[in-house]
Amino acid sequence: MDYQQLQQLENDLWAAADQLRANSKLTASEYSMPVLGLIFLRHATTRFYDLLPEVEKAVPARATGALREDRIKLGFAGKAAIYLPEAARYDHLAALPAGTHVGAAIRDAMIAIEASVTDQQGNKLLEGALPKDYLGLEQDLLAELVKIFNRPALQTAQGDVFGRIYEYFLNQFAQSGAQEGGEYFTPPSLVRMIVNVIEPDHGTVLDPACGSAGMFVQTGHFIEEVRHQHTVDTDITFYGQEKADLNSKLARMNLAVHGLEGQIRIGNTFYEDQHQLLGRCDFVMANPPFNVDGVDTKKIESQVSPTGRLPFGLPGTNGKTGAISNANSLWIQYFYSYLNATGRAGFVMASSASDAGNKDRDIREQLVKTGHVDAMVAIGNKFFYTRSLPCTLWFLDKGKGDDLQGQVLMLDARNVYTVVSARSHVFSEEQLANLNAIVWLYRGETDKYRALLARHQEQAHSWLAQLPQCLADDDAAVQTLADLLQAFADNATLAELNAGQESPITVVQWQAFKDELASALATPAPGMPPSPLWGEGWGEGPAAQQAQLDALQPALKTTAKALEARHKQWLKLLETAEKPLRARQSKAWDAKAIREAKRALQPADASKTEAASVCQISATALKQSQYFIHQGHWLHSRFPDGYYQDVPGLCKAVTQDEIAANDYSLTPGRYVGVAAAAEDDAEDFAEKMREIHAELAQLNDKAVELATRIASNFEELLA
Repeated sequence: MDYQQLQQLENDLWAAADQLRANSKLTASEYSMPVLGLIFLRHATTRFYDLLPEVEKAVPARATGALREDRIKLGFAGKAAIYLPEAARYDHLAALPAGTHVGAAIRDAMIAIEASVTDQQGNKLLEGALPKDYLGLEQDLLAELVKIFNRPALQTAQGDVFGRIYEYFLNQFAQSGAQEGGEYFTPPSLVRMIVNVIEPDHGTVLDPACGSAGMFVQTGHFIEEVRHQHTVDTDITFYGQEKADLNSKLARMNLAVHGLEGQIRIGNTFYEDQHQLLGRCDFVMANPPFNVDGVDTKKIESQVSPTGRLPFGLPGTNGKTGAISNANSLWIQYFYSYLNATGRAGFVMASSASDAGNKDRDIREQLVKTGHVDAMVAIGNKFFYTRSLPCTLWFLDKGKGDDLQGQVLMLDARNVYTVVSARSHVFSEEQLANLNAIVWLYRGETDKYRALLARHQEQAHSWLAQLPQCLADDDAAVQTLADLLQAFADNATLAELNAGQESPITVVQWQAFKDELASALATPAPGMPPSPLWGEGWGEGPAAQQAQLDALQPALKTTAKALEARHKQWLKLLETAEKPLRARQSKAWDAKAIREAKRALQPADASKTEAASVCQISATALKQSQYFIHQGHWLHSRFPDGYYQDVPGLCKAVTQDEIAANDYSLTPGRYVGVAAAAEDDAEDFAEKMREIHAELAQLNDKAVELATRIASNFEELLA
């Protein structure tokens, strides 16, 4: 299942599940946990059956009945899946006969799983974590939900499909306002950025504000996708602490659904240190709550010590209450103090934390003077789902190389984003990789940079190589429609078109259509952009290759515009024939063939899981060619020699003296300066215009809704 298919499946599942919620009496918060529980159960069943044949090989043939089941359960110990009793397997629930109390069956399944999933010490890993509130739900609704998550595409799903779906639903519930306003959910773009930079692949990993355990899950993805290892074969241990009981349950479910093990404990990190890992962590990752006030000063004073959790002292207090006025500096010190002698930390902070004054400023000074601040990354608005605010990613590294001691990488990524909607931004895969490449270069890891640039160029070349066939297929599709419309124009008569009609088609209208058709036929097809890529091949070296690719961009953009205009021209002709000219009344109109020809020049209906149309395939090849050329250009134009250099408006390696001169501010924008106007290239401009258009569309929708409401209220007043 490729990315687009998975994305469509996620959208379909959410639409179906949310439609059922909309037709029930449930609120989003009441509905979210039962739904996530079913996704967990479906995924756990898929993983169980994937590993069952391997486990059964080790079970003696003479073992039968309960003995055989016990051996199977033992065989799942240490596997990247959990053992499921037969009554807790999804296929058993999906096959329940009509009239069965589905809610009771699901509840019993959850209880059975909690009882059976243990670690090597016999501790129940999911005890109290799984949702069991199914009895009070509408049984018809519940039965339908079970069917929704038992579709054939899900029964045969391979890889981490369910893990992605689980994350997607967490995301959607966060956006819909379920579960404490979505505070438990850290946007994947920020999680991935943190994991990519600190590279957690071994040892002790701590998140003292773990929410739904997204940091741990992404660490698992990193180990598998970048390190090409299985987490069960890696010497890594996850420790999480979470204040809210509900969030801790989500975290435990999230770990289990991804085949990960970890110790998640409930506790307020300000007052409790459940895991006692001071100075022992290889990696610390977190997205703590921002700008918390009211932390009891008396309860944390004992933590202040050069070897304690607050090595740099207490931040400022509220003059009236005596409580800590802002806990951001507490979190920063906690993350630092948990690291061992070579540990790395990455965490999200409110932008204000890097510039706060008074005692917060003094704490930052002490932190900077340790030499362990590695990098600061400024993130723009709209990355969070429930609030629009900028933030900063902090990176600490106690094992920095000698060449990097005394300096900090400042990276301003506020102008790097992809618009999802008027209220939501993300980093694309390539944007994440390009930002990560800056860190690689800063650390002297030039081989990684060159490999990434080569991947961008190879991707561009791959899409370019598909263009000749895509454009030929597109031209053939247009020609098919042209032949059908020409046959209609040659053979239809005004008499048959006007038969039984009150408003006859005039000779002038008929001739105008024929003239427009002739003009369209005379318009040449978009040509192939000239390029030695299809003849002589690549240039020598990344610089020559990128220059060769960059030179193609104007021709690719011209071809894309011409192709779009051509499609619109022929579809407009088709619409004219079908509606004003009433083509269906003519015997010369081949409705079935016309329908197929029209489908080839229109985007496929994603909701019907239709295959991509001919016009989509050609447009995608052109778009992706331009996209990967642009990504390579973005990277190479800023670092043409393949080594780190300061880039105005983007990044700068600053010394401790420079930071001191700026009153120990750690705000990247204060150091990197402003990019030259030329840097705001056409791709960035197009992205900004898309964002403006999306915001305008949202405002227009709200205006229409408001106008309708006003009109309705006015009618009620008159009545």
